[in-house]
Amino acid sequence: MRNVRRWLRGVAVLVAGGAPIAVAAQAYAPTFHPDRLKGPPPGPLNQVLVLGSPHLSSYKTLSRDAVTPLLDRLAAWQPQAIATENVSGLSCDAMRRYPARYADSVAGYCFDPGAAGRSQGLDVPAANEAVERTLATWPAAPTPAQRRRLAALFLAAGEPGSSLVQWLRLPDTERRAGDGLDAAMLAGIERRWGRPDETAWIGAALAARLGLERVYSVDDHSADSATPPEQEKPYAEAITRAWDNPSSRRRRALSERLEAGIAQPGGLLALYRHYNRPEEQALAFGGDFGAALVEPSPQRFGRGYLGYWETRNLRMVANIREVLGLHPGTRLLAIVGASHKGYYEAYLNQMHDVRLVDAEKVLR
Repeated sequence: MRNVRRWLRGVAVLVAGGAPIAVAAQAYAPTFHPDRLKGPPPGPLNQVLVLGSPHLSSYKTLSRDAVTPLLDRLAAWQPQAIATENVSGLSCDAMRRYPARYADSVAGYCFDPGAAGRSQGLDVPAANEAVERTLATWPAAPTPAQRRRLAALFLAAGEPGSSLVQWLRLPDTERRAGDGLDAAMLAGIERRWGRPDETAWIGAALAARLGLERVYSVDDHSADSATPPEQEKPYAEAITRAWDNPSSRRRRALSERLEAGIAQPGGLLALYRHYNRPEEQALAFGGDFGAALVEPSPQRFGRGYLGYWETRNLRMVANIREVLGLHPGTRLLAIVGASHKGYYEAYLNQMHDVRLVDAEKVLR
């Protein structure tokens, strides 16, 4: 709550010819439709599969084996790039420079690369530059020492998910300290692999399985801002009231029923199939963001919350589009919390050079 935009300021209603501009704007529709202008381009298409995911960290006793049926289906689609819901090291570095606004967000969403950076003698921008230089001349068959070195650079760059990819690509006997990877860094990587998390157990695991060298961190929290203390209580009450609706209750009941069986064979796959159905996207909007849009507080708390949410998703999708622009003709898997899926797909579909892939078909 503290990281959501404060509230929308009151805006005067302007009139022209006796009619409010807001009303006139509703009658206007653009004639330019990027989603209808998709080429086709020369060469292979950019294809994006958006995988709506629960946050696996909520399932403390989940076995890594439960993820295998899901990984098998995703691997069969053969993604060439994987985007995860993590804030990049460069974005976190920028946010750290504005603690008055982002201190809570940094604490909640950013990996601390400080120790790794000091070990390498690199700040976050320099470490990112070193990663890009290394990958630009990366051999087809890197040595274990090269992988350990790259894993250390990824940590200094603020990219622990990609560091885990390099660790997973090492033979078991080579998963040791050395070549810039010290014992503390190694222990951190092992802890990350040892607990349920979709970046680790799906993104990094799949990247290593498919021979990829990294994952791409595309989350964004630059729209976060602190709610003033005097507004925290009324803000929380207003949003909580908005969330108390039939769509939210149905969504919660469906999720709880499926979550009860995730330890059973195929149980986690069934949960992912549910989260990637159109009904789930409709319930997410109706129970959450659609309810916020019509939330009636005089401070317009709901609309402020919705503005933050849309801004965040737009910036996340922009990060994905950047990856595709760097590597045209890519099949990209975007792993993201299920509430983002509808927004990801709607915004990505506006792009000329993006084709969406039906997750329901991939997960059959």
